Amino acid sequence: MATGLLLAVLGSIAFSGKAIIVKLAYRYGVDAVTLIMYRMLFALPIFAAMAWWASRGKPPLTRHDWLGVLGLGVTGYYLASFLDFAGLAYISASLERLILYLNPTLVLLLGWLLYKRPVGRVQALGMGISYLGVVLVFGHEVKLEGGDVALGAVLVFLSAVSYAIYLSYSGELVQRLGSLRLVGLATTVACGLCIAQFLLLRPMTAALVAPQVIWLSILNATLCTAVPVLMVMMAIERIGAGLAAQTGMVGPMSTILMGVLILGEPFTAWVAAGTVLVIAGVFVVSRAGRV
Repeated sequence: MATGLLLAVLGSIAFSGKAIIVKLAYRYGVDAVTLIMYRMLFALPIFAAMAWWASRGKPPLTRHDWLGVLGLGVTGYYLASFLDFAGLAYISASLERLILYLNPTLVLLLGWLLYKRPVGRVQALGMGISYLGVVLVFGHEVKLEGGDVALGAVLVFLSAVSYAIYLSYSGELVQRLGSLRLVGLATTVACGLCIAQFLLLRPMTAALVAPQVIWLSILNATLCTAVPVLMVMMAIERIGAGLAAQTGMVGPMSTILMGVLILGEPFTAWVAAGTVLVIAGVFVVSRAGRV
């Protein structure tokens, strides 16, 4: 039990470090297309090995399976990642993490839209509380940084929507292929798409970046991408998905702390109040959904 909780907490903290590394890399003049290409280039061997390991002794994928893997790779890892990276060019790491933390509420809304699943009053209340928290932090940041914050917030919110679509449609494939195999295959697809996107949109000279960008991308690909994926999966095996998900509340708090200490982002009463509201609202939604 203790090992599972520790893995879940460390995985959440490692995931949250991604935004900090991206913001640091942007200081060296790199753009989102190039930065995500490097992240996925270094992550590709890890995820390809993961897919191979999880596929040993298993039946080959059908055409239907491959189409599902391709669709989930596009929505869950390629599009969600690229929109997130693009949005981070305009907003703080703290606001980015709070928006992404709304994911359970988006999955709930998609369930209502796609499958007509009812949304209870308590869940609706929790959603309202969490979105109010984001609005508080967003409004405060707009006053400090200007109108580009709106563009960044929209991009990151669309990233959260894209990942929510992945979660909503991945259930059947997870049951059939297993979570490790599906993640390995879907992320391998996303890595290929991010590299192809760079080759289509940028000249090869754009790959000439500061050495710091390379090292930050390696760190992002390993410590903040592949390692937390494995940590969270190992945690779920030990303590279950519900308890592992609850430890995710460590993510926004660790992002805010690292943003203040590493990036020098301001920590104000507005940010504190918004964070409390978002975490409380998502907690209410998650608890109500299990009752």
